[in-house]
Amino acid sequence: MKTPFSKEFGGEAVLEFGDADFMILKPGGFVRCAVTKEEIPLQDLRYWSAELQEAYKDGYASAERWKSVYEEPGR
Repeated sequence: MKTPFSKEFGGEAVLEFGDADFMILKPGGFVRCAVTKEEIPLQDLRYWSAELQEAYKDGYASAERWKSVYEEPGR
């Protein structure tokens, strides 16, 4: 049976990220990390930004993106 998290759904999914969950707008098998551009299978997606509407492959990528957006220059 195909579910939105199944590998049978080919291609890139489109998601709307909330603070604690996300809504699938277009089914797919993966999303791309905003930092590394790597594919993230939907069933493995754990890190994202609701404010920036971006997915991240791991906590390190999330922290790098946060620093690039919010950290003051020269700090």
